[in-house]
Amino acid sequence: MGDGVGDKVNGQHGAAGVQSIDRAMSLLSVFSTARPVVGVSELARATGLARGTAHRLVTALVSHGVLSQVPDTSSYCLGPRLLGLAEVARQQISLEAQAGPVMAWLRDRSTETVGLHILDDMPSRRTIAQAESPHALRRTYTDLGAARPPYQGAPGKLLLAFADERLRRRVLDGELPVADGGDDLDATRLAAELATIREDGYALSLQERVPGVVASAVPVRDHRAVVVAALSISIPSVRAGRDELLGLIPLAREAADQLSERLGYVGETSGDTESV
Repeated sequence: MGDGVGDKVNGQHGAAGVQSIDRAMSLLSVFSTARPVVGVSELARATGLARGTAHRLVTALVSHGVLSQVPDTSSYCLGPRLLGLAEVARQQISLEAQAGPVMAWLRDRSTETVGLHILDDMPSRRTIAQAESPHALRRTYTDLGAARPPYQGAPGKLLLAFADERLRRRVLDGELPVADGGDDLDATRLAAELATIREDGYALSLQERVPGVVASAVPVRDHRAVVVAALSISIPSVRAGRDELLGLIPLAREAADQLSERLGYVGETSGDTESV
């Protein structure tokens, strides 16, 4: 338990911290496309804060790169730190939000489990969402968000195939243990398979990572034409094989095109497009 005085002081500090955050957010909310550059006095008037308070907050926000002073002026604009934060939010939040209806559409037409996957900088493949098959016997992702080797399974190989060359090289130059504990993959053969995936625009997995499960995956692109996710269809192997997976590729591509359009992608790209 606290000693009363300490709790009161900590509570005051906590309240002050929250107040500072609220005030900082009110300052940031003043900026808009119609008003991209604002001075301290105008910020104070717009938020109702004392000019001294507004100036202290602006100084703190500048120190963190959230605001920047416009050269040769006493005015400020939004800073470069927000670009990185906005990119992270755009890729994750908007990707999942836009993917939901498309994944349900693909699940309903294929009657199989649909997954949404991304590649991180570790690099690892992570499944961030699924639309489960209505079949009693179906693939269910029980490891949502968990890091998995990107060279195991259709979604990971698809994402690795379209990844930045330096990231792909890190994987190929490292150890490549397979899921069943057998001999490591041969890096040269894997590199050739990734090149084929880039050329074909899809990846297949025949019980490669999970026994009894086969899968296909296709790329999802954003407004920069960059591959930011993989859309997969996973099926119990008793119900499908290579031919069935290939037969579903056009449907998967149609869904991926829908999602890509929702993310701002507007057309075909020339050559290999690399992802982040």
